[in-house]
Amino acid sequence: MKKRTTIIILVILAIAFVGALFYLFQKNQQSPIVYKTEKAEIKTIIKSTVATGKIVPKEEVLIKPNISGIIEEVYVEAGDDVKAGDLIAKIKVVPNVSSLNSAFNQVQSTKIDLDNQEKLFNRQKTLFDKGVISANDFDVAQTAYKQAQQNYRAAQQNVEIIKTGTSKSTANLAQTMIRSTVTGMVLDVPVKAGNQVIESNNFNEGTTIASLADVGNMIFEGKLDESEVGKIKLNLPLEITVGAIENKKFNAILDYIAPKGTEENGAVQFPIKGTLKNKENTFIRAGLSANASIILDKAEKVLAVKESLIQFDEKTKKSFVEVETGTQKFEKRTITLGVSDGIYVEIKSGITKDDKIKVWNTGAQ
Repeated sequence: MKKRTTIIILVILAIAFVGALFYLFQKNQQSPIVYKTEKAEIKTIIKSTVATGKIVPKEEVLIKPNISGIIEEVYVEAGDDVKAGDLIAKIKVVPNVSSLNSAFNQVQSTKIDLDNQEKLFNRQKTLFDKGVISANDFDVAQTAYKQAQQNYRAAQQNVEIIKTGTSKSTANLAQTMIRSTVTGMVLDVPVKAGNQVIESNNFNEGTTIASLADVGNMIFEGKLDESEVGKIKLNLPLEITVGAIENKKFNAILDYIAPKGTEENGAVQFPIKGTLKNKENTFIRAGLSANASIILDKAEKVLAVKESLIQFDEKTKKSFVEVETGTQKFEKRTITLGVSDGIYVEIKSGITKDDKIKVWNTGAQ
């Protein structure tokens, strides 16, 4: 029994020994790792962050009436170019029946009083001419007659205002003919003939009849996440790309950063604005979606390598690369880094353009 056990143990040891020899043999047959190398390049590196938003006019003017009524006719439509003073729409005033009836009654009352004062004035004038009454009595009669005339004219004007919305004396104050106040393009006409509109006053902002803007003066209006807003400052250059306009970039200058952010979907967003500089003859429709690449830093035509080639010392935390000194022989070179765009990084010192850098994380067998 003991002899059988001994034999089994020996057989197991022999198998293990043979397996170890086979493993070592197979390992020796494997080819050694051959590392690829890459060289530094001359590149322009741009460090930027992206904000999403849209293109809007710098100033948009809303045309509102200063009299209430119903739109009788609209003379423009979206896309039309207008000049200051051009006719936009015409408003028809719908008089209040009760107010109109009261105004007519007032006209009749003032007419009766005027006729009466006219008789008294003529009588007093005859007596004054004969020297029967004093000049003071005549002046009183004349004043009363003129006051009656004024009251009658005012009553007639009141009827005219209620019926048409204006009168000869108030033609420059209340207009049923709505005109453009600026030169620009009509962006929107939210009303149609037959729509009722409300006048703009201290208690009501009024109904917008049309919105106008100078489409030659456009800005980018977007939002930037709170994690990025600390990296930007005023007057930084922007590169604007509009989704609806292919193969075209617009330059802009960052001229507004909101001092207060707003929370949206759990993240704080800060509004920003940038004025477009090279719009030229390109027509950009207001409201088009756009992205703004905010250039934080830029290094032109500098020595650069891929960030994937950079290694960091575990103890000193300094950056370095491995440079080939012979066939598959490398030495460690400490380098100084500059601007990075996330793919390439500027090399300020440590290597030259001709050095072959080890691709340490993609070695091939």
